[in-house]
Amino acid sequence: MKKTLYLKFIFAYLLFGLFGFIVVASFISDMTYDRCRQLEADRLYREAVTIADSYAADLYSAEVSLETVYRQLTALSHYTGTQIWILNPSGRMVVRSDTPLTQDDEVYVENFNPAVSAGKRYIEGDFFGFFQTPHLTVMAPITSNYKTSGYVVIHMESAAITKQASQLLNISWLELLFLLLLSLIILIFFTEIVYIPLRRITRATEQYASGNMHYQFTVDSEDEMGYLAASLNYMASEIARQEDDQKKFIANVSHDFRSPLTSIRGFLVAMLDGTIPAELYEKYLRIVLNETDRLKKLTDGLLTLNNLNTKGMLLSVSDFDINETIRSVSASFEQICREKNVRIRLILYGDELYVEADRDKIQQVLYNLVDNAIKFSRSSGDVQIETTERHRKVFVSVKDNGIGIPKDDQKFIFDRFYKTDLSRGKDKKGTGLGLSIAREIIRAHGENINVISTEGVGSEFIFTLQRSSLNDSYE
Repeated sequence: MKKTLYLKFIFAYLLFGLFGFIVVASFISDMTYDRCRQLEADRLYREAVTIADSYAADLYSAEVSLETVYRQLTALSHYTGTQIWILNPSGRMVVRSDTPLTQDDEVYVENFNPAVSAGKRYIEGDFFGFFQTPHLTVMAPITSNYKTSGYVVIHMESAAITKQASQLLNISWLELLFLLLLSLIILIFFTEIVYIPLRRITRATEQYASGNMHYQFTVDSEDEMGYLAASLNYMASEIARQEDDQKKFIANVSHDFRSPLTSIRGFLVAMLDGTIPAELYEKYLRIVLNETDRLKKLTDGLLTLNNLNTKGMLLSVSDFDINETIRSVSASFEQICREKNVRIRLILYGDELYVEADRDKIQQVLYNLVDNAIKFSRSSGDVQIETTERHRKVFVSVKDNGIGIPKDDQKFIFDRFYKTDLSRGKDKKGTGLGLSIAREIIRAHGENINVISTEGVGSEFIFTLQRSSLNDSYE
């Protein structure tokens, strides 16, 4: 079996990891650095404004000395990890926190232009070529009498911000690693819960496709995957059973056709070669005629059963008196009952009991059941036919006191051609289709037929029919 599905999930997992790496390394990295730069710029700008309004303003108003401002700015510089300058508008450096200056020192920032920071609180770069490495710079004006006397300039190395951003970025890397591990756990769960059961199901379907319907597999799961596996197992077992039934069906049909054909051929060959004298032709021709009747009955039964199993079978449903139909069917067995010394007893619910059903097909069901009951009854026995009414259903019972049906055989008696071992000696002319036909007719009506039997005591077949509303008008 090709493992394309599993490889797709592995590829998706690796692709997720690759995209996660790209996102963290590029987008999140840039966003983190920008955020850290903005936070530091805001913090330094507040410091610059504070210095401009206090130390620098006092310096320009000559309230404090240059040495005092230098010491204060140096202390702040060490505390904040920055360089703090005070520049004149011309770019001349007045105070520099990392180097003491006197009033006579002239240090200029070439091409200094305070307007470069217009519209934003910071600039980033070498600050007009003064530094060799990139710095983050903020500037706050020093005002006096509504005039700008100078600028407080604070510098921070961009490398420090990058280091701070890297520390925050490590959290994102840890989060990505956690997500990858979590995804790996999900992939493992997928393998155990979905992929392995799916592989078993696929292997099973390959076995079924090759014709091995007896292949069994298990999926220990109570979810949809387990339900699918159980359904496939059930489907395969049903198909296997149907195949076995089909083989038995063909074997039974072949047997039931071969037996009378063999008899017919044997008698005809014997008549042609003179084994049977001419004066006995009538006797054996009657036997041949009986065998052809048996073949016709078998063929008719197969055709009937085939028509009953056809989807969309039409029923000619009408309201009729089931008691009258039972009396009619019982009368047709009068001669047979007399020959076997069997009595039919009728226990009918009321004089008339109307049902909604196909009269001809229900008559066929009754004929098949009564025929079996008489056939398997003991001599001088009784066959009892009873009708009752409960919950707007009519129950029809056909009961005999014959040989009964073994318990292990009762679940098979409605199968085609099935005959119990006890019935084979008595039912020489039976086709094994009567009960199958009866069940299909009752099922076509949406009703049920069941059997209650005790070996050596007798059998009772009970089926239900829909009660007709005509009964209400006669009550």
